[in-house]
Amino acid sequence: MKHTLKSIFSICLILSLFFANAQETTPKKESDVSKTAGVIPDNGNSKMVKLTAAKMTDSVIVPVKTNRYGLRVGVDLFKLTRALYDKDYKGIEFTGDYRLTKKYYLAAELGNENKTTDDERLNFTTKGSYLKAGFDYNAYENWLDMENIISIGLRYGFSTFSQELNNYKIYNSNPYFGETAAIVSGEKFNGLSAHWLEVVAGVKAKVFNNVFMGFSLRLNTLISNKKPDNFDNLYIPGFNRTYNGSFGVGFNYTVSYFIPIYKKKLKPEEATTGNKK
Repeated sequence: MKHTLKSIFSICLILSLFFANAQETTPKKESDVSKTAGVIPDNGNSKMVKLTAAKMTDSVIVPVKTNRYGLRVGVDLFKLTRALYDKDYKGIEFTGDYRLTKKYYLAAELGNENKTTDDERLNFTTKGSYLKAGFDYNAYENWLDMENIISIGLRYGFSTFSQELNNYKIYNSNPYFGETAAIVSGEKFNGLSAHWLEVVAGVKAKVFNNVFMGFSLRLNTLISNKKPDNFDNLYIPGFNRTYNGSFGVGFNYTVSYFIPIYKKKLKPEEATTGNKK
């Protein structure tokens, strides 16, 4: 009897060792293998995506970078403040631009001037309004979230105005008897107009949130000029003086405010190299 129990005990021990060894050699489930080997099933498909711990820890979420598009409106500080020290001048000019693409902007200036010119032999007053419209190209490569502009552009200018001859002096080739007195005229010439082209080079810098300061230099050339009889348009609103024939120069000094309308995502290559405008 004792021998029989010993045999049964030996058989049970051998069977237990066999089943334990079988469990260790049995393949684990796919989910268990994926957990231990760092493999994640691809939504039940046969393809597996292998992820290592290094890749998981080194992954960085890059924020999406955008460019802002909108309308910028401003005023010419030079014309606005000139009346404070020049009693013969009153004027104002509003400026604006709208961003079309990363580099190109629609641009315009709208203004009004009232100027009395006192020359050696003429004193006349010019009153009128003008509009300039065209585009600017931003040649500056901005970094990060900067929105500064170094631009070159083109404008088509148009002005309607009137001239009033206040007084004049007749040229005396033989001033033996002295200079002749000025002759008061008061003659008015209405319905005058002028058209011109304008090359513009300018700078705008962001000084506060959405607030920009800037200035521009302008070279003008007249296309057409409707002159009055027996007189000349020596000053044209928006164009400036015409003493040098059909060419003129000008400048403005502006403060403007940017009104954002929408944003546009940068391309991946642009986001890695900086926010270029």
